[in-house]
Amino acid sequence: MEGTVMNSKILKTLEFDKITSQLSELTVTDNAQNKARNLLPHKTYQGVKDELVKTLDAVNLLRIKGRLPIVAYQDISPIIKRLKLEKATLNAKELSTISLLLLIMRDILTFLNFNPKDYELGLNALMELIEDVELPLELTKRLEKTFDSEGNVLDTASQTLKSIRHHYQKTEDNIRQQMEAYLKGSTANYLSEAIITIRDNRLVLPVKASYRGKFGGIVHDQSATGQTLFIEPGKIVDLNNNLQELTAREKMEIRRILDELTNWTREEMINIQTIDEKIASLDFIQAKALLANQMKAVEPIINNKHAIKLNKARHPLIDPEKVVANDIILGKDYDFMLITGPNTGGKTISLKTVGLLQLMAQSGLFISAKEYSEVGVFSEIFADIGDEQSIEQNLSTFSSHMDNIINIMSEANQDSLILLDELGSGTDPEEGSDLAISILDHFKKLQVKLMATTHYPELKLYAYNRDRTTNASMEFDVESLSPTYHLLLGVPGYSNAFEIAKRLGMPIDVIEQAKSLRQDQSSDLNDMIKKLADETKKATELKEDFEQKVEESKDIYEKLNQGLDFYHRNVNREIEQAKEKADERLKKAQQQADDIIKTLQVYQQQARSKVDVKEDQLIAAKGQLNQLRDSNLKQNKVLRREKKKQVIKQNDQVKVLAYGQIGTVTKLLGNDHFEVQIGVLKVKVSSKDLEKISQSKAAKSSQPKQQKIKKTRSINLRSTRASLDLRGQRYDEAMMNLDRYIDEALLSNFDSVTIIHGIGTGAIRSGVNQYLKRNSHVKNFGYAPEGNGGSGATIVEFK
Repeated sequence: MEGTVMNSKILKTLEFDKITSQLSELTVTDNAQNKARNLLPHKTYQGVKDELVKTLDAVNLLRIKGRLPIVAYQDISPIIKRLKLEKATLNAKELSTISLLLLIMRDILTFLNFNPKDYELGLNALMELIEDVELPLELTKRLEKTFDSEGNVLDTASQTLKSIRHHYQKTEDNIRQQMEAYLKGSTANYLSEAIITIRDNRLVLPVKASYRGKFGGIVHDQSATGQTLFIEPGKIVDLNNNLQELTAREKMEIRRILDELTNWTREEMINIQTIDEKIASLDFIQAKALLANQMKAVEPIINNKHAIKLNKARHPLIDPEKVVANDIILGKDYDFMLITGPNTGGKTISLKTVGLLQLMAQSGLFISAKEYSEVGVFSEIFADIGDEQSIEQNLSTFSSHMDNIINIMSEANQDSLILLDELGSGTDPEEGSDLAISILDHFKKLQVKLMATTHYPELKLYAYNRDRTTNASMEFDVESLSPTYHLLLGVPGYSNAFEIAKRLGMPIDVIEQAKSLRQDQSSDLNDMIKKLADETKKATELKEDFEQKVEESKDIYEKLNQGLDFYHRNVNREIEQAKEKADERLKKAQQQADDIIKTLQVYQQQARSKVDVKEDQLIAAKGQLNQLRDSNLKQNKVLRREKKKQVIKQNDQVKVLAYGQIGTVTKLLGNDHFEVQIGVLKVKVSSKDLEKISQSKAAKSSQPKQQKIKKTRSINLRSTRASLDLRGQRYDEAMMNLDRYIDEALLSNFDSVTIIHGIGTGAIRSGVNQYLKRNSHVKNFGYAPEGNGGSGATIVEFK
């Protein structure tokens, strides 16, 4: 039985049994149906929370994957009882039920064999429920191989059984062929009817009694008139005997199979019972999810402060097309709510809605309300409801009311929710109102949460004057002379008697005399209440209009987000595809450059060859990559379009395509030009020659790459000198020439070179020093000896 015992009377009073009945109809298995019918509320915060998490998992699973693959099967309790008898053998139907049970669990495990993170789901509660399941796979396969869904033993149950049945079929076919010859030959005239039939499990022919002497064989039966004899022809007797023998052997083999599988099943009995319970639990939890969908119910927020905040709560047993939704709050700013006003306005329905939704939530069921509704956890819920205008009619006397209330007073505590309908009614109004006030004061001392309905005007002042107590009333439409069933929080009920009488045609003088009989103070109070109710109604309408616009805005926002996500996904996919194509072309270019270098290396290894390899041949191998990259960019429309969209800002890391170097934007120069610093070099570059790079790529690119350069002397690169003269050049020009020369020198495999920069202002000398410090291929550098230029030249030694 789910949940813990709460006073059983409340379950009937609030019609919780009707909810459990609906729940049971949504189950598949007998066990789950029993769980649903016996469902009880939990009385602890953690117990309620755990059950609601399971229901949420099932709701999400239904939404993403659909219903669990559970089908109905026979209750296995009687089967388990027979298994406990050591010498008992299960019949084929019983074993096929066990087979179905195991197959269901196998299908469930397969169904749930997915990663919930793929759907951004937790499903932890459901996964924990099945994580300790030990499915006996070999037994499952064997049972599946042995029985069909009707409990018949299949030919595949054993090789012996298959062979017996094959021989049986072959023998039977032989008999029928021989007997069909009797139907067609000269003996056909001896037969009453041209058919083959069975008597005493043997194939026979219906022979006319008058031809008995001409038709040999064994008589097994005769017709009621005696005119037809059912004869087994002599030639067929031996074959029929074979059939009988094969039938006996088949029964023996089936008995052996049943014995074997019964013993195997007995060994797995505990495991099978666990699997049965797991299936029932999953079926039961799924039924809760199905009920939530059916009721359009939501997951309630659970608090441990005995607070209730229901948004647009609906009574779940009233026709959804007719039910009126109400906001109901209790236990936050106030602990007592007194719903005042005339009868027939839906006061009792409000009480029952709160009580029933509270019972549902504590039972792990979603509630018929809007999102973000809250409920507390109560150890007991008490109610005294005389249902004269409620769903179940039940006339109550003053005595029975008092008896109920006295019992509640003796059992209630601060963990209790109390619902009282027409408190103090059924007796003298003056005494009844006084008694009602006294009862309320008693419950206040117990610190319970309480909702009560009453038509006593004195209780309006009680709600106004007591701490943490509020008035409420049911709205009445004077124009249509009917209740709207809307609950107005904070507004006491007021009488519409005069207005209703007037609209129904009561003479004006009678109404005016009645008004004059009332005390002025009472009349003013009623007018004030009416005005307050009108203002509350307007405020409520404005609030509902605002909430509707908020929901519409959320929908629009969600659709826009979905559209934006879809756009970005497609754009990113296009870019990635374009980059892949560009990378493929780059690899081809890299291969071409590698081929050139390999060719040159072949030349240098051929000592006999007098090939004069020029410097530009070697440098072209390096330059070819940058040219092909630019070519790829020009050919790729997606990359060009993406590049145009890039926004370059100061301090951004960029690649200068002309140099193939990464630098930092130091200034925005206007006219789509930027100043970029590459090492110590600052250059003016157009945006079309820049490519913005991510921080991760910039960091990676900034890490020095250690490159081993082979030292060879075989190639005579005559045009590359061992020194570079930068004197007389502008700073930018000098730095670019220095960078180009160092590359050439490395390709030419120089061990050292001399950079002549002069002394002058020292700017170019400083720039040379900064550049050499940053270059990973430079081992050492320093000024030349005094006789070779001194501080006007720098000697560079490579690694």
